[in-house]
Amino acid sequence: MTGLAPDTTTLVLLALFGLAAGVGITAVGPGGVLATVGLFVLTDLSPAQVAGTAIVTHIATGMLGTAAYVRSGELREPRTRRTAGVLAGAAVLGTPLGVLANTLVSGRAFGLLLGAFVALVGVLVWYRERRAAPTGAAFPSPGVTALLGFGVAVASGVFGVGGPMLTVPLLVALRMPVLAALAVAQVQSVVIATVGTLGYVAHGAVDWPLAALVGVPELAGVLIGWRIARALPSRTLKTGLVLALFALAPYLALYGG
Repeated sequence: MTGLAPDTTTLVLLALFGLAAGVGITAVGPGGVLATVGLFVLTDLSPAQVAGTAIVTHIATGMLGTAAYVRSGELREPRTRRTAGVLAGAAVLGTPLGVLANTLVSGRAFGLLLGAFVALVGVLVWYRERRAAPTGAAFPSPGVTALLGFGVAVASGVFGVGGPMLTVPLLVALRMPVLAALAVAQVQSVVIATVGTLGYVAHGAVDWPLAALVGVPELAGVLIGWRIARALPSRTLKTGLVLALFALAPYLALYGG
């Protein structure tokens, strides 16, 4: 548990972090890290509890995101489904290593690492936004996809995130269509979150009430973000997310110290 009695402001802020995370997950790809950030900054949970509580929320958001992209057709395309399967398999292997690594770091080290991770995500989103659209769509080979998925799963296990924040910009950089990248990342997120939750539960590192407080608004955000991704220009949202991540990164590093 948190060891504190959250006031109304803290509860509202945690819920808003969850809502923003959900929007970012399906609208831009990155965004799920905001759930981890909120838990780290607003509670006194240990690094394992922060990651464990955050990762629980990504089971439901990943399932809802997956269902949304099945409905809209992206996950019915054979190449997209094959890519999602490779990413999911790699997640089964990589996520436990991330959970183990998390349990070995101190609160100070976690803050520094989280700050660096948030900055990296910001750079990836910025790069994807500024990069010219590829002249032709392409899907990475299974080998490249597996290596990418494994690395993302390890990082996701450490920080309690689902995977889209890294997977989407990396796949887009490899010329995969944006909606297809968003779709496969949702499938990967379900596996990462499920395997990660089992690992953190084994360590007794999940605060279930806080997971519900963050996770329910996050689900609402996933639906909002899906509509944004398919119906509205997302440049403003991406720019706002990048600015927020760059502002948060040094604070998290100093806070962790």
